[in-house]
Amino acid sequence: MKRVLTAFCFCAIILIPVLLQGCSKPVELNSMEKRNIALIAKMNSGYHWGAIKQGADTAAREFNINIDFNAPDDEEDVEGQIKLVNQAIDKKVDALILAASDYNALVKVTERAFDLHIPVVIIDSEVNTKKINSYIATDNYNAGKKAGNALADLVGKSCNVAIMNFVKGSKNAEQREEGLLSFISQYPGIKVTEKAYCSSDTNLAYQLTRKIISEHPEVNAIVAFNAISSEGVAEAVDQAGLSGRIKIVSFDSTPKEIDYMEKEVIQATITQNPFSMGYLGVKYAVDLLNKKNVPVYTDTGSKIITRENMYLPENQKLLFPIVK
Repeated sequence: MKRVLTAFCFCAIILIPVLLQGCSKPVELNSMEKRNIALIAKMNSGYHWGAIKQGADTAAREFNINIDFNAPDDEEDVEGQIKLVNQAIDKKVDALILAASDYNALVKVTERAFDLHIPVVIIDSEVNTKKINSYIATDNYNAGKKAGNALADLVGKSCNVAIMNFVKGSKNAEQREEGLLSFISQYPGIKVTEKAYCSSDTNLAYQLTRKIISEHPEVNAIVAFNAISSEGVAEAVDQAGLSGRIKIVSFDSTPKEIDYMEKEVIQATITQNPFSMGYLGVKYAVDLLNKKNVPVYTDTGSKIITRENMYLPENQKLLFPIVK
């Protein structure tokens, strides 16, 4: 009899946890499901955003999570981006990674996510709130100063320069311009003749550049602040037969920009590291979900690349990142 009771008690001890586990089975299944992270960029095309997505996808495979990449067709479609963020929140995503199209307009929706205890990681361009968990980007003011440094190296102490910026209201656009102007302010002979915004449209950048060089023949340098504006500027200067006479300092390192640099249409470019923005955005979001501390701010770096140093091994890695 004792053996029967002992056997019964032993079975009960084994079975009770199993039965309790069975009662909580849905929780266990949910905990094993992949977490869903929304990455909302400024636009859904372009080399820069493709590199960010590539970095995010690499991290998603490494950390075994789902990435839902979304963006408006047009970088100036701020309302469209706000709608996408709200949709992600309504879907109850586990974390949000956002490249804000507008410094102020994205504040309300960013704070909505944060107030709902969704980890928020901002990449590429700032948003005007402290209700975020981390910010990952180029130090855009410093990158603008580097563009000024590259310009001064090319033209000396005097020139007439035009600025081709991309989108009004974008904080990184403003910071790059502020950095440039800060650096060249020490050269009274370097004068800004014209400034234009191309709305991150290559064709518009091309048309605006043709207009600038037609109306201001004294312009002998142009600084462009992102990949799309840079390609449009380079194409216009090249087709006008003004390569070399008009010096170009660009941003980013698309295959077209590298080709223009090899042909000496572009004399210098300021590289960023968009792959790292995407990768670290996902990594930090996962860390936050796992209750780990992450840096409040991460500078992913920038560097002046010229035709003379572009073939150095360390710069080749920046210009042509290889993803396995």
